[in-house]
Amino acid sequence: MAHIDAGKTTTTERILYYTGKSHKIGEVDDGEAIMDWMEQEQERGITIQSAATTTYWRGFQINIIDTPGHVDFTAEVERSLRVLDGAAAIFDAVRGVEPQTETVWRQAERYHVPCIGYVNKMDRVGADFFQVLTGISEKLGAIPAAIQVPIGRESGFEGVIDLIDWREVRWDGAEGEDLVYSEIAVDRLEFAAEWREKLIDALSAVSDPITELYIAGAGIPAELLRTELRKAALKRALLPVLAGASRRNLGVQPLINAVVDYLPAPDEAAPAIAYNVRKDETVNVPCDPKGAPLGLVFKIQNDREAGSLCYVRMYSGKIEGGTAVYNTGKRKRERVNRILRMHSNKSEPLDALAAGDIGVIIGMKLAQTGDTIGNESFPVVLEKMRFPEPVISVSIEPGTASERDKLNEILEILSKEDPTFTKRENEETGQLIISGMGELHLEVLVTRILKEYKIEARVGAPQVTYRESVSAAVSHSETFSRVIAGKENAAALTLRVEPLPRGSGNRYGSAVRKGEIPEEIFDAAERGVNGALNSGIVLGYPCIDIGVTLTQIDYSEVTGTEAAFEACASICFDEACREASPIQLEPVMLVTIVSPAEFTGNVISLVTQRGGQVISMDSNGADGEIKVNAPMSKMFGFMTALRSESQGRATFTMEFSHFEKKA
Repeated sequence: MAHIDAGKTTTTERILYYTGKSHKIGEVDDGEAIMDWMEQEQERGITIQSAATTTYWRGFQINIIDTPGHVDFTAEVERSLRVLDGAAAIFDAVRGVEPQTETVWRQAERYHVPCIGYVNKMDRVGADFFQVLTGISEKLGAIPAAIQVPIGRESGFEGVIDLIDWREVRWDGAEGEDLVYSEIAVDRLEFAAEWREKLIDALSAVSDPITELYIAGAGIPAELLRTELRKAALKRALLPVLAGASRRNLGVQPLINAVVDYLPAPDEAAPAIAYNVRKDETVNVPCDPKGAPLGLVFKIQNDREAGSLCYVRMYSGKIEGGTAVYNTGKRKRERVNRILRMHSNKSEPLDALAAGDIGVIIGMKLAQTGDTIGNESFPVVLEKMRFPEPVISVSIEPGTASERDKLNEILEILSKEDPTFTKRENEETGQLIISGMGELHLEVLVTRILKEYKIEARVGAPQVTYRESVSAAVSHSETFSRVIAGKENAAALTLRVEPLPRGSGNRYGSAVRKGEIPEEIFDAAERGVNGALNSGIVLGYPCIDIGVTLTQIDYSEVTGTEAAFEACASICFDEACREASPIQLEPVMLVTIVSPAEFTGNVISLVTQRGGQVISMDSNGADGEIKVNAPMSKMFGFMTALRSESQGRATFTMEFSHFEKKA
């Protein structure tokens, strides 16, 4: 995981080569990287979809997911971190801790994923390993523990000093496959001793055995250092950091060793937390191949021949091909036709998926991202992933009326693959509206529709997706009565709607005692409210941050039906919200701009003209970093304006921050 262009795919390609998984190093710049298999990834030179693979090192099986670095594809990082036990955070030695590095670090923190750090591009002009360590502690709040320090920098970078095994390491051979070890040069001994002291000092703060030996002045064996560093890394107390230059084939093998040495095996990771539907309680699920089967569908990918490829991480038990599994959330059984292990876009068949494994199941028709699969005897649901709201929309129109159904089908497939991509039909104009995370995200998806699926379509200008909410608390009563097929359907209820703090989402609750009223009637009322929340109040935009409470319900056994209560709740919600001073909310983006110091004034002026508010300014050597909150509607075409103001030298990333009342 890392910011865009830090070298994730380049490093992954070397890992596959050195572990014997591939016989040739694929270069991103040549469009030949194994992990970047999509045509657009090869053309653009960036990773768009996270690609999974499995390799072996020192007798251990390692499942790797190479994630995108661009903020528009943050959902791919989110779902990968949700199911993996450890992460390698890659830092650019020149740029240090970049904006998207902070974002992925926060995602890893949320899922308590232990990490190791790798400072890449040590051969580039301006590379500074020690400046990166400072950035890690200041910006990420982590405690870096350098287990290597570089020998030389920029064009003079030739190897590393291994502070644990106390030796110098260099690389030889046509592809850097041979490691050459030597004693630490006399003129570097003092420098190496200083950094080993810092490593032991950091470790002694979290390890009693190290402290005791340190105080006694005794030598600390390398094996003990490794053991205690592993314990600290698993608790996220320390971040072991290595150095290298992957493009020049320097530093990758020690990184693979560090994955084995300092990241957890599935049975060492914290037990998965699940919710038992039957017992209404939270349970811990340890990683046990002999336990009840339990897996999480974290990604869906469509294959033209095989249909839906469901990427599954197994947390417990075993699933075999040719058997049936139970989708706990959907309460449906599904058939597992085949199981595959993926190597980017290629696959090999497997007989079974066991606890700790990642693989693909073919045959499940209903599964969606975030679904839990297992069996009926152990009905638990794993925590779902949280995906950001889509904030930018474009209209898309098929070239001919006959292609409309085909386009709808393709949009359905794409929205199943990508949870941050949505489609809807504008009832007033009849237009198909697609929404995503940013201009690049939609550009990539539209290109796939046109090129990959060969649909001729016209695409409209980008539009911002607004939201609606209320600004006052109101109670409203509604009655509903209609004769359908000769039978009277009647319902009456009272709802209270109130505004909630921004970012807290919608909340539905009932203050009515269930008693004589059937459960289905309450479910129907909730369905009616949820449907109305999605269809908006005045302008038809989805509602957010509204609290809805069912305060009264009048039910008759003779005329009360589910359909009546669903319709009544929907009408009641609409009327209550219209009385509760509805407001329109617009998406506000967190924009991080990195610009040479001499253009900082121009850049700030440019942003404030677009309604932006500067939150912070930070200097990183020759470059300044400016963080700004700006309305999404004013940020279209910002890249062109920024380039002209900074002679093409400033860059920016933009991610959704929050919704705010439209000015």
